Amino acid sequence: MPHEDHLPLPERKGMEKYPETPGVYLFKDTKGRILYVGKAKNLRRRLASYFRPPKQLPLKTRAMVARSTAVDTLYTTTEKEALLLESSLIKKHRPRYNICLRDDKQYVLFKLDAQADYPRLTLTRKVRKDGALYYGPFISSQAARQTLKAIHRLFKLRRCKDTVFRNRIRPCLYHHIGQCPAPCVLDVSREDYADMVRRVRMFLSGRSRELVTTLNQRMQEHSLLMEYEKAAEIRDLLKGIRQTLERQVVVLPDELDRDVIGLVWNEQGVGLSVLFIRQGRLLDRKSFFWPTVDEAREQSQVSLKGVDTVPEGGEKALPEAVEFPVTQQGEMDGGHEKGMAHESDEEEGGDDDMLESFLVQFYGPERFIPERIILPMHLPGTEENTSIAQLLAERRGAVVRLAVARGEAERRLVKMAQANALEAMKQREPDLASLLAEALHLPAPVRRIEAVDVSHLSGQGVRVGMVVFEDGHPVSEAYRVHAMPELEGTHDDYLALAHWADRRIEAGPPWPDLLLIDGGLGQLGAVLRVCAKAGLDQTWNLAAMAKAGRRGGELEDKVFRPGRKNPLPLRPGSKALLYLQQIRDAAHRFVVSRQRQARRRKALDTRLEAIPGVGPKTARLLWDRYPDMESIARASLEELTSLPGLGADRARKVHDGLRTRT
Repeated sequence: MPHEDHLPLPERKGMEKYPETPGVYLFKDTKGRILYVGKAKNLRRRLASYFRPPKQLPLKTRAMVARSTAVDTLYTTTEKEALLLESSLIKKHRPRYNICLRDDKQYVLFKLDAQADYPRLTLTRKVRKDGALYYGPFISSQAARQTLKAIHRLFKLRRCKDTVFRNRIRPCLYHHIGQCPAPCVLDVSREDYADMVRRVRMFLSGRSRELVTTLNQRMQEHSLLMEYEKAAEIRDLLKGIRQTLERQVVVLPDELDRDVIGLVWNEQGVGLSVLFIRQGRLLDRKSFFWPTVDEAREQSQVSLKGVDTVPEGGEKALPEAVEFPVTQQGEMDGGHEKGMAHESDEEEGGDDDMLESFLVQFYGPERFIPERIILPMHLPGTEENTSIAQLLAERRGAVVRLAVARGEAERRLVKMAQANALEAMKQREPDLASLLAEALHLPAPVRRIEAVDVSHLSGQGVRVGMVVFEDGHPVSEAYRVHAMPELEGTHDDYLALAHWADRRIEAGPPWPDLLLIDGGLGQLGAVLRVCAKAGLDQTWNLAAMAKAGRRGGELEDKVFRPGRKNPLPLRPGSKALLYLQQIRDAAHRFVVSRQRQARRRKALDTRLEAIPGVGPKTARLLWDRYPDMESIARASLEELTSLPGLGADRARKVHDGLRTRT
């Protein structure tokens, strides 16, 4: 358990009160908001590096220290614990001076449940230690779905989910069009199906050349035996495989998995790109942009913004863009951005700090991690003995090597990654945070927006939903929906919003830079009164957006702010207005869907609980196991008995009750 200290901002000569142990430090401003989270092998030495004469500090560090009034420290026993704690705190608090990666939308992987009797190939975004095989990744879900469609055309694997597979009583449409052997209901040879699965694994593993050779031999054998229909099937399969392989680019001959990271910088910021090499083939890429700190404008926002793009060229660099050059020995010279800190061991936080933070956040526990990751610079320690490498190895379940480029082929890939990073800088997203601040007359950029809406059906099933957007992207794990049973039958949206505001204030930080309410002046006033009572009316920035048509003759949505009777003069079709409409609509869809879901579940629970022997707890067990009433009704007595927590006697009552009703 880490030990925590809270101290005012120290002077360099007062560093003796800090221990020379690993840990995490948090710089905070006058309101207690966390500005920066860092980790250190030696807390005393690291913190001392921040309190030198201002002229000796980089711009980012100078701006951050100038805003800080206190520093908290959390002591850990090892550097690896400090890395994990730093990553957790960054994800929770999203400090403005840290690299913050959103992991709500991960890249797409193929998942093959090889342990099943009849495996199924699916798409997933999470890697679990469940014995399944994973292939990928794909940044574009559309490209992944097209590839999956091609694989299903080539290899006749089952497509139905496990619950449907166990309960199906007749073949599906895919069987009738010749794209599934229907092992769910027909007697399909497990050996033949396993042989087809082996072909799929060879195809996904990059052993395409071996697969083509094997299929050619089989086609010749069938032809010699005058089994022309089987030979024609293999011929069509070979044609499809060759067409698929033509779209993949071979970049390395060794057919190994590796990720390649490229890093470039100029006066506008830092660009970073990751190339995904699987079985020697360039599968996909992901790029990021990190804006430079601008002290004069106080726009020091350093959250990474993903740019999912595959540039056609990439050779044309931005003005004065600087790459990290690759030496003949394969190591990279660490160039440093103006306004970014540079670190030598524990002296300052710099490019290797940035890279370490990126690696820990990007390669999370549910990500696919390759054996080798090629870095744009050398991190302290050996390839396998750094704390980062050990942490990633634990997450992967095998050795992970962090290394700089070796050989001409890998150096060429680093150059390609750098070209993609440059492209990310050119195609970066507009600064919506500053755009909104200007449009809504707010004192600071708007990074975090919370939007709230109320939904009910004639006063019944009252739900208040909240969605969260940060830097223009939804943060789905922060979405919340609140049931308001105490307001049943009231039809009072104002009261529902007031109750929600009380709950939101009780939940505590992180506070929004803007709270957007779906409604007009009445809804805005209901929330504002609660904020004023809690003393937050000067801290929270509120706005309400009324849909067009609520006021006579209006064609555009209107945005209201506290202290103004009339709406803000936002230009129709402007980026700020469209962005607010997008968030407002997301909140509306979210709360309406949850309200309908709750209403539907209540109706189904009532229908199920009408069966003798079924109460709320038993109904929950059945809904967790089966998708609908029809599946529950088809369940055998043995299946019901096998459900944990049901028991033989209750299972028999449920089974008899279901049969009586049907």
